[in-house]
Amino acid sequence: MIRVYIFIIGVAIIAIGILGMSRLDKDPAMALLVGSLTLGGAIIICGIFSIKMLWHGVMGAGALALISFGRGLFNLPDAAKFIVGEKPRGNEPLFELAVTILSALLLTRVLAAWNKERRRRMLEES
Repeated sequence: MIRVYIFIIGVAIIAIGILGMSRLDKDPAMALLVGSLTLGGAIIICGIFSIKMLWHGVMGAGALALISFGRGLFNLPDAAKFIVGEKPRGNEPLFELAVTILSALLLTRVLAAWNKERRRRMLEES
C-alpha cells in the first residue's frame, strides 16, 4: 500500500507544478514547474525502486519527503502573509504550502510503515 501512496504523492506534486503554470506569472511558474518535476519525478523513481526492493524505495521517498518538508518550512511565513491578505508573490505561497503538506503526509506515512515493519520483525524474532 505504501508503494501506491508514493506514486500518488509524486503525481500530485507534478500536478501542482502543472497547475501553477496556468495560475502564476511566467518566471515563478517555471521555477515551480521545474521544482515539482524534479521532486515529483524523484519520488516516482523511488516508487519504481520499491517495486523490486521495497525498503530501498521507501527509505528514498522518506528522505526526499524529509528534505522537501524541511525546505517547505521556510516558506511558511509567506503562506501566513498570504492568508492574512498580503500578496506580494501572488498565489505562489499556496502552491508551496500544498507541496509542503504533501511532503509531510508522505513523511508520516513512511515513518508509520517503518514502525510497522520494525514491530513485525520484533514479533517475528520472539
